[in-house]
Amino acid sequence: MNTTISSMRRRGRMRTAAIALACALSFVGAATGAQARSLTMALASEPQSLDPLFSRTQNNMQTAENMFERLIEQDDNLQVRPGLAVSWRAVDPLTWEFHLRPHVRFSDGSTMTADDVAYSLRRARSVPNSPAPYSGAVANIERIEVVDPLTLRIVTKTPSPAFVEQIGLVYIVSQHASAGHASNDYRLPAVAVGTGPYRLARWIPGDRLELVRNDYYWGKRPVFDTCTIRFVSNDAARLSALLSGSVDLIDNVPPVTIGRLRRERNVTLFSGPSARLIYLALDSSRDASPFVTAADGSAIARNPLRDVRVREAISKMIDRDAITQHLLNGAGLPAAQIVPPGMGGYDPQLQPDRYDPVGAQRLLVAAGYPNGFRLTIHSSNDRFASDGDLGQALGQMLARGGIAVNDVVTQPYNVYAGAAARRSYSAFVFSFGNTTSDSAIGLTNVLESYSRERGTGAFNRTRYSNPTLDRLLREAAATFDPARRDQLLQQAAHAGFSDYGIVPLYFPVDYWAARNGVIFHPNKSERTSLLFIETQP
Repeated sequence: MNTTISSMRRRGRMRTAAIALACALSFVGAATGAQARSLTMALASEPQSLDPLFSRTQNNMQTAENMFERLIEQDDNLQVRPGLAVSWRAVDPLTWEFHLRPHVRFSDGSTMTADDVAYSLRRARSVPNSPAPYSGAVANIERIEVVDPLTLRIVTKTPSPAFVEQIGLVYIVSQHASAGHASNDYRLPAVAVGTGPYRLARWIPGDRLELVRNDYYWGKRPVFDTCTIRFVSNDAARLSALLSGSVDLIDNVPPVTIGRLRRERNVTLFSGPSARLIYLALDSSRDASPFVTAADGSAIARNPLRDVRVREAISKMIDRDAITQHLLNGAGLPAAQIVPPGMGGYDPQLQPDRYDPVGAQRLLVAAGYPNGFRLTIHSSNDRFASDGDLGQALGQMLARGGIAVNDVVTQPYNVYAGAAARRSYSAFVFSFGNTTSDSAIGLTNVLESYSRERGTGAFNRTRYSNPTLDRLLREAAATFDPARRDQLLQQAAHAGFSDYGIVPLYFPVDYWAARNGVIFHPNKSERTSLLFIETQP
């Protein structure tokens, strides 16, 4: 397996070099450099919308936070700190009171009040066509009371110790600017009105986003007067733009290029561990799955992915060490659960399955598939570093394990995510970025049974359902004792991952690269926004 991945990497290096040479002159306009008050960066993934409440995916959030803010912010390690709320307290087990920061103005000059916050929280309940809704963050809200312009009281349906972190996910918009507008209207500067350090100047979908400093920003003066964010999904083109000086910073640095970039005099690398789980999702809930057939290509009587033995077999076919050490050049940690070590709810007893093709074959035989079956693997190709190559590697591993892979289809994330939300795939690569300090939100969104009413399973794209896991998560959600809550989260993780609700692959180590003089602060949320960028004095 290592030989296969190594050959893929060699071909990738040759392809990267060739495309980089061809693209070297494709970007016009030089980067402004560290001494100027403007920045140009190239990002791999474009937002689907500039509506900050349209999608909780990282590509949307990292764009939104340049222009919009939240009640509760997080530091680089996902620990909460005051945002638009300067303080908060639990009045009783069901009631929370938030005191807002005074003298905050939106980018149109109007004053932010508790009415804007209440409007935003209510709007987050249902944004049409969202592939990753915020509904789960606000599902426990019974009612919202505006006490005065700077005080908000929120009553929850059930006790919730994690409530502050949950609603801390929600971006606050201007009620005056937003009311009556659909998500698509946020492409207009008059609608995309927030309290963040920058405001929208222009968005050209498929090309670039232009931001300017928000002169009404309440906080420290923004580092840059203007910023241009180019959307460049091709790894080689992004790298070429950086090396030629056309852009100041790039994200999603391909692991295969790290050694080369370390030798570049004018480039600085920045890296940090991620709290994002990369996983393989398997359609385990439907009797018939769209891309699964019998070994001979005929229709199959029952979807084999419904059998936990088949899901375990697939996990054992995957060589996680080969992926992290060879495909990712060491930039990954094999995974067995939703959060990495050091985060709340991590269960040390859950360890990654070792590569065991013989054991996998035994499981297939026991499940009634001695000749395997056929399926198609789907993956994004611009969402995280090497995601397209990962899909290809998984296809080869499953084929060697006894499952015939018809094809590996990779797509731009903006197309891919919507199709996955519509349950268009059978076996597909996805990821979840943990945005809080423990596993509760990850488990609730990815593995808990889907319920629009309760706001659970928002990212459960296979509609996996496990009553034991659901019960443990409900109990954890109402438990204020930190030790008991952590224990319940560990038990929930064990229930879901021993059943292979999803197949965990790895936690990436993320890399950014910048021209000398530009400093990027890596963060576990993986967001590449202006909030994490500064220049040398």
